[in-house]
Order: sequence, then C-alpha cells, then structure tokens
Amino acid sequence: MSPVRPGIPRHLAVIMDGNGRWAERRKRPRVIGHRAGARAVNVCIDFCLERGIEALTLFAFSSENWGRPEEEVGALMKLFLNALDREVDELDRRGVRVRFIGERERFSPAIRQRMEAAEAQTGANARLTLVIAASYGGRQDIAQAARTLAAEVAAGRLRPEDIDEAAMGRCVALAELPPPDLFIRTGGDRRVSNFLLWQLAYTELWFTELLWPDMDAATLQRALDDYAGRERRFGLTSAQIAQSATENTSA
Repeated sequence: MSPVRPGIPRHLAVIMDGNGRWAERRKRPRVIGHRAGARAVNVCIDFCLERGIEALTLFAFSSENWGRPEEEVGALMKLFLNALDREVDELDRRGVRVRFIGERERFSPAIRQRMEAAEAQTGANARLTLVIAASYGGRQDIAQAARTLAAEVAAGRLRPEDIDEAAMGRCVALAELPPPDLFIRTGGDRRVSNFLLWQLAYTELWFTELLWPDMDAATLQRALDDYAGRERRFGLTSAQIAQSATENTSA
C-alpha cells in the first residue's frame, strides 16, 4: 500500500442504493434500473483509478436480498453473470484486482466458476483492488470469524484469552486491506444496512439522495471534498492529533 495522501481515501466502500426506484420513477421494470446501475459501477471504478484510490468495495447483493421477488433475483443473477463475462478482461487490462466476499456457495455453479476465474485472472494486479460484496452480510462475516477462532481454540492452536480485536480482525473479510476510510451510500437512506459492520468502526460516512444509476464523478468528488475537510481522531483529541502531525512533520 502507498503512503496516505491528505484528502484521498485509501479504501472507499459504497452501498449502491436506488436502482429499483430509479426505474420505477421512469415507469420501467426494476431490472432496467439494475442495468443502469451497472454502468454507474464503471464510473466509480474510473474515478478511483484516476484519483489513485487503492481499494473499492461495492455492496452488490446482500444476504438479505435473496428474499426479494424471485423474478428480480433471477434478473440480478443474469446481470451478474453477464458482467463477469463482459468486464473482467478490461479490468485486468487496467490493472484492477477483483475479489469477492460473501457466501458464494449460494450462487449457481456457473457464477461461482466465473468468480473464481476472475479472481485468478486478476490476482496479480495492484493498481486497484475491486471487492464485490455478494451474498454478504456484516453479521454473517463476524459470525464466520468467530467460528474460525472457535475452531482454533478447539484444535488447541489458540487460547481463549488470546482472542482480541486483532485476532478477530485477521478472520473477517478484507483482513488484508486497510479499513474503509470513506463510506458512501446513495438513495437517501442513512444507515449501513449490515454492510462491513466490523470494518466500518472508524469510517467516515457520507450520504446522498442521488439514486445510484445517476452517480457521476462530480458527486464522488463532492464526497471526497467533504471527507478531506473532516478531522479523523480515532478516539483521540484534536490536540493529540495536531501534536502527532507536528511530530511526523519534524521527523
């Protein structure tokens, strides 16, 4: 990972909300909104590449989304499959590493195969890590980490008293990436909706009424401008942050 640059998050996390409402306002089927939302994903990827953002995590499909109408879920799966077939070569050419987090066993064998192929093809890329959270839930993520640690204890490789935040952090998704610096949610709702619950502990949150298919570079830049003006204290005081900055500058 490269050094932190003022005003530029190293890791951006996004809930892409509002595809269905975007279509409904145009009296179109909801799947049309999801197709438009797929185009907005490319806008976001382009923006991250241009700004030197190192990681982008997109909430594509939550573990709760399986409860949506069967027709909509089927259309989403088809879009997902088509995107994997269509976009991976271009992402690879541009130096983007693709990763998936979530319960992938719930997807069809065809989609799982495409996921694995995309990860293998792009695994050596380092310009941008694109994480797709699919069939993902933050509580499920933490529960899986707890099961991993419990298995280590049962096998005698870990003592219960050695389980701390660092141990848990090594077992949740995205353990190899820095935590998200900035979280963006479109669509007007102001909640994290079971997304990266462990990882968002000190993430700056930014919300917009804009529906995801309307996302553009100007809106993303407004989010970054707002982020750049915030003081990230991580539980410390402003005076401590200022002193640390002075010491780092002197060094």
